Amino acid sequence: MTLHDHILKSAQPCFLPNKRPCSIISISERDAIAAALSLSKRKVEIAALEAGVVPQRYLRNIGSLEVAGQKKLLQAKALLVGAGGLGGTIAQLLARMGLGILVMADGDSFTEDNLNRQAFSLEENIGVSKVRAARSQIMKINAATEVETYEGYVTDKELAFLIQGAEVAVDALDNMPSRFSLEKVCKEAKVPLVHGAVAGFSGQVTVIYPEDTGFASFYGSPAAVPEKGIEVELGNLAGIVSAVASVQVQEVVKIITGIGRPLRNRLLFLDSLTGSVEIISLK
Repeated sequence: MTLHDHILKSAQPCFLPNKRPCSIISISERDAIAAALSLSKRKVEIAALEAGVVPQRYLRNIGSLEVAGQKKLLQAKALLVGAGGLGGTIAQLLARMGLGILVMADGDSFTEDNLNRQAFSLEENIGVSKVRAARSQIMKINAATEVETYEGYVTDKELAFLIQGAEVAVDALDNMPSRFSLEKVCKEAKVPLVHGAVAGFSGQVTVIYPEDTGFASFYGSPAAVPEKGIEVELGNLAGIVSAVASVQVQEVVKIITGIGRPLRNRLLFLDSLTGSVEIISLK
């Protein structure tokens, strides 16, 4: 029996939230097919979507992404640099959305002051590598998302290797030299970059395409920018970290699926203290 036949045999009738009829396949059925045919769970889910069968776990995505958009997500690869406050939440949400391959790079281990905001930071994880903890937790969230990790602080050389095959990169860093380095590598690889940063009650998000001015348009020259920003004084609060990470995830989804208008040449600035949101043109 072919993979297609297995999927159609396992499919069950269902209705989308908008009452449209569809066919679904459960996690247990996906796993059984993957085991029987010695295939990855991701490949089974992609094949299901190609057959018009929706993995049940993505049922609430289909109204906005359609089957084609969900398939693009499962086929896509993204590079995430930083697995802390922003990075942990981004990784978790991308796995829930159904991203196919997530490459994560970070050289840090969890410390007690990470517990206030970092998604994979648990009391039992203090001293554990952030990317190792992230991979372990993501496997429990979505076993179809394939996670590749680099445990260490990346230079241009490592970034150039890690970004190969990626459709998008995500900045979840906490220092300016690394941000400019990531932007440089993204431009050379012709890969769009989703930037996010937080400080206190505020945060910002933008999308930088290879031909855009990028960080220089709002940070200035790399030589004139301090290594750390105002977040050193203001700290990082869980609510704004989660909000900015969530917007970054939406930008990643838009870039991969081609749905909507990315925040290109526009900086979204969110001030939760005053309850205001501004879109600043970077042209």
